[in-house]
Amino acid sequence: MKLKDIKGHILTGISYMIPLIVASGLTMAIGRALAGSSISNLGDTGIAYWLYTTGQLGMTLMVPILCAYIAFSVAGRPALAPGFIIGYIATQIKAGFIGGMLGGLLVGFVVILIKKYVKLPKSLTGILPVIVIPFLATSISALIMFGVLGTPIIWATKVLTDFLTSLSGGAKFLYGAILGGMSTFDFGGPVNKVATAYCNAMLAEGIGDAKVCQFLGSMIPPFGIAISALISRKKYTHAEIETLKSAVPMGCVMITEGIIPIAARDLIRVVIACVVGSAVAGGLSMSWGISSPLPNGGFIAFPFFSDPMKAVICLVVGSIITGVVLSVIKKNVTEEDENFNDLGYEVSDEELEGDLAIEIIE
Repeated sequence: MKLKDIKGHILTGISYMIPLIVASGLTMAIGRALAGSSISNLGDTGIAYWLYTTGQLGMTLMVPILCAYIAFSVAGRPALAPGFIIGYIATQIKAGFIGGMLGGLLVGFVVILIKKYVKLPKSLTGILPVIVIPFLATSISALIMFGVLGTPIIWATKVLTDFLTSLSGGAKFLYGAILGGMSTFDFGGPVNKVATAYCNAMLAEGIGDAKVCQFLGSMIPPFGIAISALISRKKYTHAEIETLKSAVPMGCVMITEGIIPIAARDLIRVVIACVVGSAVAGGLSMSWGISSPLPNGGFIAFPFFSDPMKAVICLVVGSIITGVVLSVIKKNVTEEDENFNDLGYEVSDEELEGDLAIEIIE
């Protein structure tokens, strides 16, 4: 399988994930907005609570959906059930959407191997797609996810947490830049979660300056990418422009996941641009001593900051930097990118018996 095919499988998974992100993110955002200045206002019933909870639960399905449909694109329907399970495992070990991508490809390749090498008597061929493949693919892939990916992720999370804690008394700009960059790095993934946990811990101690850095790092990606799309339209597909129409409102309430479909197509460049912009914004915010008494809320929380106007300046500066940097380094969209068939296709047995299998051509 060529690297080009791998990209196609990932894009197929993303295309199935987009409606989930839009529906869950906007529902969550509206519920959060209705709650007002504090999330505690949601209570445990009512329209705001129901909407917010629905969106929150929907977001938990993001990685399993991504993983399952990448696996489906690689190996067909028998890979769907294992894909959902491995995607859920990826969320549990805090591997984020990157873990979902790797898990989906892993499941797909394992299913291909099972189809190729596991042979049953003709009288038992009917149980292959409904019992043998799901069981073997789930078991093998789960062992790899837990045994190979789990330990490095836990180790990296601990190292990052210890590193952040050691910076708490030093260089303000660097401290804020690291928090801002980490808050944006993986768009709601494990690195973002480390920064969020640390900022929440500081807020619990009455220190709210770190929290503003996290606010900015969570909001800058959709705004920065939108600015880039405005000044360099030819570098974005029509589907990505449509995605931004929902990602920007989601960014207003600190929901970064809306830009994941855009980031996944050009991950390195998007991450670089977003981290640069968020790092500058976080550094400025920390240097100016801007503090927040609230744990989340996006623009809803800005009026409660110690200096709302300077926070807005940080957000604008970071978003512009992200937009300009991304416009400079991002490549123009090709006709293939624009015309990508987002529904994918199910791999046939004939293809699996042919040249498709496991060889990856670099």
